[in-house]
Amino acid sequence: MEKKVVFKDVVKIFELYSKKSDKITKLLLPNKVANKYFVAVNNVSFEVYAGETIGIVGLNGSGKSTVSNILGGVIQQSSGKVELKGEPSLIAISAGLNGSLTGAENIKLKCMMHGLTHNEIENVFPEILEFADIGDYINQPVKNYSSGMKSRLGFAISVHTDPDILIIDEALSVGDSTFTKKCLNKMEEFKEKGKTIFFISHSASQMREFCDRVIWLHYGSVKMMGDSNEIINEYVRFTKWFNKLSNNERKTHKKKMLSEQIQTEIINQIDKPKSNYLNIFKNMSILLVPLVLAILLILGV
Repeated sequence: MEKKVVFKDVVKIFELYSKKSDKITKLLLPNKVANKYFVAVNNVSFEVYAGETIGIVGLNGSGKSTVSNILGGVIQQSSGKVELKGEPSLIAISAGLNGSLTGAENIKLKCMMHGLTHNEIENVFPEILEFADIGDYINQPVKNYSSGMKSRLGFAISVHTDPDILIIDEALSVGDSTFTKKCLNKMEEFKEKGKTIFFISHSASQMREFCDRVIWLHYGSVKMMGDSNEIINEYVRFTKWFNKLSNNERKTHKKKMLSEQIQTEIINQIDKPKSNYLNIFKNMSILLVPLVLAILLILGV
């Protein structure tokens, strides 16, 4: 069976700044050392095959969204190996949506970014509108949307760009039951086509029904991975224990675990920065590419 995703000893480290001006200094002087580092993902390894549906569970702050953002290409790992065979698409609340553009403009922009031609966008546009089902709001700026509407639009766009790897990060948690059912049916279609799906959710019942295997992340590390029923049973057992703790006990537990993720020195974990000018150019490119695409969209190029 073909391997679609490989994570090998993946680490993601975020630099912690005491004040906002330090971020600007770091942009101009990438060799500047931060005071503290937060290890959001620590030596995470797994392999996923074509046609598998993988669930990811864990408490808030366990690294689920960091892993999904690495899978979706939103951020890069600090070290380790990530291999994806195919085009990924991340579905999260408002992920990749430009708040200043209308829903319709966002559809065209995201489809362009996924490589669809003008004719392909025109053909798929009505299907996305029908699936999202947000009515006249489609012509309003996305910044005026509710979280549920953003999720509906994001899901509708992603599933109609036909990605090879679908990453769903809590995108169904804000929709109504009718829309959730429609999304689950669409995901079933993807499974039947042999697509690879990552499903991040707090819903144990959806995990059991939909996932082949489950990864349990616990404060940045893989605690368990295996058969969905087995892992979900263990995770539910843990959450019941955790929820029975008093508020002070829960705070103490979280504080202890988070303190282990904060370090004052990182050795051989972060790739060496390139020259200052290359880093500045790279950061400017990240900001300018969506802007250029938006201008092209508006001009109808």
